[in-house]
Amino acid sequence: MSVAAQVGHQNIHFKWTNKLQPVLTVESGAEVTFDMPDAGNNQITPDNVADGLPEVDFNTVDPGFGPVAVRGAEPGDVLRIDVLELTPAAYGWTALFPGFGLLAEEFTSPAVKIWDLSTIDKGYTELKPGVRIPIRPFLGIMVVAPGADGEFATIPPYEFGGNIDCKHLTVGSSLFLPVQVAGALFSCGDGHAAQGDGEVCGTAIETPMKARLRLTVEKNKPWVKSPHVLTAPDGPLHWDRGQEYAPMGVDADLREAARKAVQSTIEWLTVEKKMTREEAYMLCSVTGDLKIVQAVDMPHYGVVCSVPLNVFVDE
Repeated sequence: MSVAAQVGHQNIHFKWTNKLQPVLTVESGAEVTFDMPDAGNNQITPDNVADGLPEVDFNTVDPGFGPVAVRGAEPGDVLRIDVLELTPAAYGWTALFPGFGLLAEEFTSPAVKIWDLSTIDKGYTELKPGVRIPIRPFLGIMVVAPGADGEFATIPPYEFGGNIDCKHLTVGSSLFLPVQVAGALFSCGDGHAAQGDGEVCGTAIETPMKARLRLTVEKNKPWVKSPHVLTAPDGPLHWDRGQEYAPMGVDADLREAARKAVQSTIEWLTVEKKMTREEAYMLCSVTGDLKIVQAVDMPHYGVVCSVPLNVFVDE
């Protein structure tokens, strides 16, 4: 194992493109540390909200940090990202932006909440006295460079990753992304202290974040055509279901995103678990859970189909 130099605030970019030059090149299996501002590029802080939500430059929101090239990664491979450590700042924020969110037509006035995250050692923060929110940090953005030429907005998720906002990528979890260009060109960002599935108002508890990730190239996994999630054994997906594997479907149509998630899960089950397609489809129906992990970063929805690994036992 090798620990690479840190990716910092200066290594910022605002589009996904395969034309970016890597800021680091590391060996497969290397650990990389990232020190990143929040999804609003630190435009909202405890010091500037006394008079309400400040003016935000939306051209600089949801930035990525990187990219990091991984030696040996080639199109058709998979980049495994193991989440080793996540450290939020001492504060976070949640905001309502006019015109944004699942109920934008009902909530037309701006609003902002500053969260005290200094209680992280207690495992929670407070919305108000008597309402405690569990702190479960994760990165909303993890992405490899697209194979297609051009520039892609950082706000929506894609099949190569991006702003997937999957709250189940806590410490101890792993994300698998399909490599589309040589070196993979991995970036991340969008630190969250907590979020519900769907992120329905458009923001989570946004916070600057320090992260330590392990980047590993994996070969011969052709079923990974979109983000696949392996939750931490004690992660938040389902406390009573143990560790889960959850392929993601990404599409502008919610039903099609769900279909893609199930199709990807079936492909994984047939190859990794040696099931027939019929058996795999039935398994998805009787134990798989569909979850909308992203419902506001248009034009794409993100849906996972999560399968508990404890259903697979030795005879």
